[in-house]
This record gives sequence, C-alpha cells and structure tokens, in this order.
Amino acid sequence: MMTLLRSLALAFVALLVVAQPGFAADRKPLLMEGKKTLYQRVLAQPDAQLFSKPGAADGKPVPAMSLYYVYARQDSGGASWLEVGPAADGKSIGWIPAKSALDWKQQIVLTFTNPSNRDPALMFDTSENLEKVINAEDPSKAAAALRQTIAAGNLPADFPVIATEPNTYIDFTKQFYLLPILDARETMTQAGFAATELQLASLPAVAVDAKPAEAAPSEAEMLQNFTAGVVFVIDSTKSMGPYIKRTREAVEKLYEDISGKSVSSKVAFGLVAFRAGGKEAGIDYVSKVFVDPNKAVDKAAFMNAIKDLSAASVSTPRFDEDSFAGVMSALKEIDWSKFGARYIVLITDAGALAGDDPLSTTKMNADQVRLYAKDQGAAIYTLHLLTPAGAKDHAAAKSQYEILSTYPGVAKPLYYPIADGSVDRLGTAVELLSDAVVKQIEDASAGKVTVGAEPVPAGKTDIAADTATVGHAMRLAYLGRAAKTTAPRLVQSWMIDRDFAKPTVATVDVRVLLTKAQLSDLQQTLKGVLDAAHEKQFDPAGFYDAVKSVAAALGRDPAKLQDKNATRLSQMGLLGEYVEGLPYKSAVLNIDEDTWKSWPIAQQNYFLDELERKQALYRAYNDDVDRWVALTPGAPASELVYPVPLDALP
Repeated sequence: MMTLLRSLALAFVALLVVAQPGFAADRKPLLMEGKKTLYQRVLAQPDAQLFSKPGAADGKPVPAMSLYYVYARQDSGGASWLEVGPAADGKSIGWIPAKSALDWKQQIVLTFTNPSNRDPALMFDTSENLEKVINAEDPSKAAAALRQTIAAGNLPADFPVIATEPNTYIDFTKQFYLLPILDARETMTQAGFAATELQLASLPAVAVDAKPAEAAPSEAEMLQNFTAGVVFVIDSTKSMGPYIKRTREAVEKLYEDISGKSVSSKVAFGLVAFRAGGKEAGIDYVSKVFVDPNKAVDKAAFMNAIKDLSAASVSTPRFDEDSFAGVMSALKEIDWSKFGARYIVLITDAGALAGDDPLSTTKMNADQVRLYAKDQGAAIYTLHLLTPAGAKDHAAAKSQYEILSTYPGVAKPLYYPIADGSVDRLGTAVELLSDAVVKQIEDASAGKVTVGAEPVPAGKTDIAADTATVGHAMRLAYLGRAAKTTAPRLVQSWMIDRDFAKPTVATVDVRVLLTKAQLSDLQQTLKGVLDAAHEKQFDPAGFYDAVKSVAAALGRDPAKLQDKNATRLSQMGLLGEYVEGLPYKSAVLNIDEDTWKSWPIAQQNYFLDELERKQALYRAYNDDVDRWVALTPGAPASELVYPVPLDALP
C-alpha cells in the first residue's frame, strides 16, 4: 500500500560551512572537491551507527539525518568507512560506514509553503514519471487524476506517486527535519512556465491503511485548543488622540460581546504604541508594549494596562514615525508560541521612517520587517489613516505598507486605507477584523475543521474576507504543529517546485542555513562594500579596487582577485564559496563597474541603503536565539545554523 507523507517538516540541508579560523588543532576536515573553504560533510542515514574504528563491533546508533564533518575516508574489509566529527575543530568521534551516510554538497534549504491556496505536492518515484505529468497536455488534470486514484485506494504496484505533502502546513521552526536535495533540474511546463524538478531524500510516514497504536486526535479535536492573539500597534503621536480612543472603544466592545462565551478565553488582545525621536526630542519612548496578550486575560486587565496610553503632548521630529519599531517590538517582545492565529494590526496616519533615517531604531525597511514577521507566522494588517495633513505622504506610505502587509496566499496586501482619516471608519475596520478573528475561533471551537477555508467570492476583498483567507492558512499551520507526527526512514523521490494547477504558485520556499560565523562573514562583507562605496562613490575604478581589497582582507581566492577579466563582484569571489551556486540573482554579485558608473547618485544610494537594511536584518537573526538550530548531536554552539530566507541575501 502506498506510503503517504502525513507529516513532512521540510527543510533541505546545506553544506555551507566556512573554514573557521582560530582553532588550536592543526587537523582539519577534508575539503570538498574543487573548494578551498568548504569541508566535506555527510548525513547519517536511518539505522546508521558510530564505531570506534573501521570494522569494529561496538556500534552505537546516531539520529537519522545528523550532520558530520568528514576527517578521513578509508577502505577496510571490503567496505568504505568515514571518520567523522560534529564540528570543524579537529576532533573526530568515530567511524561510520560510507553506505550509512549520504554525501551532501548542496547549499540551499527548502521548506514547504503553506498549502492553503494550492494542492499538496506529489512525490514521484522517478524523474521520468514526474515529467510525464509536467509534459501532459493538461498537467493539472493529470495530477488531479493521480490524487483521485490515491483517494480511492487499492493502488497498483507500479503507481508513480510514492508520497504526498501533508494537507496541513508544517512549521519547520517547530518540527525541524533535514530532507536533502540530491539533484535539481530546470524545466519548462507545457504552458511555458519555468519550474525546477527536485530529487529529494524524503521522509515517508506509515502506510495509509496502517492503524496507529493510539488513535491520533482528529482535526476537530485539535482545533478545540486553537487560540488567537491580536496585537494592535498604534501610532501614539500628537495627532492620534481620537484614533487611540476609538481603538480602545472597539476592543472594549469586543470584550463585552464575547463575555461569558467559551471563546472568550481563546482570543487575547495586546497593544504596542510607537512614536519617533525618543527622549532627545521630548518623547517618552519610541516603542512600548502596553499590553502583552499573554497577560491581558480579560477586559479589565486590558483596559487597566492602557489607562496611561495617550497621544504625545509634543510633536515628533518627522511626519513619518518609527512604525517598524512598533511592529518589531510586537514580534520580538511578545511570546506568540501559545497562539495558533497571530495578527498584528498597525494603525497610523504617517509613513514609516526609512531604515537609513538617523531616527530609525530598527535600521530596517518594510521588506526586512515583512520577512521577519513571516518567520514568526504573523500577519501584519495596516490601517492607514488618510488624513488631509498627510496628503503629501500618502503615496509613499502606501508603497511601504503594501510591502509590509504582504502575506503568502492572499491576493493583495493586507493594507486598508481609511478614507479622510475617518475615526468612525477606523472603528468599523477594527471591529470587522476583530469579529472575523473571533468567528474563526468560534468555528474552531465548534469543531468546524473548514474554518476560514471557504473561497472568497469574486470581487470580495474586504478585511473580513481577507481575514478568512489568512485564518485558513493559520489553521493549517496550527494543525501541522499540533499533529507532531514523525517519520521513521528515508526514501528518494522527485517533485516539482510549482503547483500543477497554479504554476505561478510555489510549493517551496528557499532558505540558506548559515552558521554564526557565516552570518558574521556576510555582515563584514557588506560593511566592506558599503565603506568602499561611500569612500569611492564618485570614483568607480577606485570603488572596485577598494572592493578587491575588502575581498583580500576577508581571505577570498587570490586567483580570482588577480584575474584582470573579473569585472563583476561575483567574479572576485566576494561573498565566499558558501553562496556560490545558489539559485538566485544577487543584487550585489551582478554589479559591474560599467553598471555602477552608469547609475545616478540616487540609484547608487538606494542600492547602498538596501545593503544597510540587510545588515540590520542579519543582526535581528543573530539575536533571535530561539531559531538557531543544532543539526548534529554534541556539536558546539558555533555549529548552530539559522535558516535565512534566500531573498534576504545581498
């Protein structure tokens, strides 16, 4: 009977370990072929054991998919053996049969996207069978036929699909599994869409007709514990007095509406206020958590916590405020782990301070904050008050907030302009959003597993309909976390990175697993480029000479630096081997001297500002202690990795 992937927490391991300086031991792991800084590493396959020496009988089991550095390769007794260690510090811990390890040379990490707006991915036994669907006259129908056969059961022995993605979203930050990509091929569908075929070492679950020892709880049962956290991030500057009052009234009304209902304990509200300028400008704070949703257990607690919240008595230095500081406070200072649904509602009449503004405390722009929120599983709504006083700022602020409020699977940004800055319209929007969240929790408590799953009617794109779509995605994420199923062994399979029915929709996200040393290396590299650019901005040739000096100081390949034909930054090996070959177009690496010279000063400055914002995001990643992952038992802290989104790279 066919094996289905009921729980596939997809992350694909990367071998991007830079040779670490400063270790006392002279011994180093073996280098990858053709590399000068990347060491050989392997993944332990299921049932792998660690031995004291080749051919010994003292094997001890190691966890499947553990990563090890390879210090030596040796043949003994007709079999190949690998001497391995958990780190690049010269300390090996034993030997593993080569047949029990998987050589791993890739540098990317993939995770499944939330399947709320697409079909679950199919995993094929061979690339040929995958390509039959890709090249079918109608791939969507071909895939649908396979799913119908799966649903009917009684699969033939030669059935090409060996596994499917789970129906619920797997939060890899909570259930982190290493599922390596063994091969990748670019392809084109019959409809002309570019796609990538991926060969994976994937985790199967139990057979579909197998009966578990204990019946797993149903989705309806798991949804009994589905809760929502809604945190309002509100501009508390001088102009915002009436809006603060109206938001307070809306939340108070909602508490009264749900009082006495079972759902009242499953919806929690919080509030963060923000301004700009700080004490230097006579402002008490830039951002402040007034109400933590984990502590505001009822209306009285919420209202008491915000009794001192009021608009600033003095004007802030800019019309734009530090909106991103408020959002980041909500993301970093509040524990979201108990909430299945996670909503941040930004309310402001101003644009956000750009990351390069001296008053910005985050040093980030909208895209970096959005990426951080995405990894926290939070949706950001923006209620933008279009007051007459801010008319000149509206277009620029709209552009910022549409980027900030983009949420996967929702057709448009969660951005809602409030015409004329109407206090009443703001109140209505807050109440609609809050009511929609409460409705999701009521449906979940009633055992309706399709909560939020109903399709949004054509043309219906208001805040309630959007929240239903977001709620569906969050429900799938919650069910994936609540199920906590595991997989016993590995099989190889093939899949495509696009939905067969919606080829513009990706089935996977791309990430890069970086160690702290590599993240630091990225920051140093960007700092070097920025320093060189600011010093030599009006001297393109001097800028490139300065960048080569940066690459040399970072220990890059001397041969590349001496190559007179190296006109692009990528040809200088500036970012090091751990990002070479990644499937993305780097804004930094593709710049050449002629391009830089052709850009006006404004475009050069925009490019440099974006690099500054990347640095700020890397600092946030470095401080995000809960998301650093240990891939190898017994590995030192230096071997922890962070799953950096590919589009966060420079």
